[in-house]
Amino acid sequence: MVSFIDDHRADYGVEPICAQLQIAPSTFYEHKARQADPERLPVRAKRDAQLSFDIQRVWEENFQVYGARKIWRQMNREDIEEARCTVEHLMQRLGIEGARRGRSCRTTISDTAAERPAVLIQRQFVAIRPNQLWVADITYVATWSGSTGSTNAGLWSRSATSRRRSWKWRIIANWKTQPWRPDSNKRVSGIPGAIHD
Repeated sequence: MVSFIDDHRADYGVEPICAQLQIAPSTFYEHKARQADPERLPVRAKRDAQLSFDIQRVWEENFQVYGARKIWRQMNREDIEEARCTVEHLMQRLGIEGARRGRSCRTTISDTAAERPAVLIQRQFVAIRPNQLWVADITYVATWSGSTGSTNAGLWSRSATSRRRSWKWRIIANWKTQPWRPDSNKRVSGIPGAIHD
């Protein structure tokens, strides 16, 4: 938000932008002062910066395999006392994690270069007639033999009650598929078709 105000302050001024964003101008000026003088940072921010350095150091000294619990214990051995949840939070902020046993299953590998389809409903689940709005959900469930996909589809439909009409969400279909794995040609194999319950 501070960078947005910086980009547009020459055209509109700080106070009018802050009024539209519903934040106090003093908040913006305090952020700018903290950027110029790190001594003005809150004690918590200073402590997090020091802990982030220590967490990164312990993680790298232990071959980048320690998770939050082991890093927390190692820091306690070094007389750096902090809550384990704080260590977990700072590890997430740093983007580091410990090694995990077993394989991890990535169900979605997004292509950032691909063109995205348009968002047609903008999270407005409103329909003015039956059979107008369909919504689908794909859930992956880990099993011993691989991932299983379960697809739920629904639509917004109108149901009549005794005195009034109301819109209700109804799940109209639930398909189950077999465990699948992509074949060598990058096509999904093993799904003969949707089986309706």
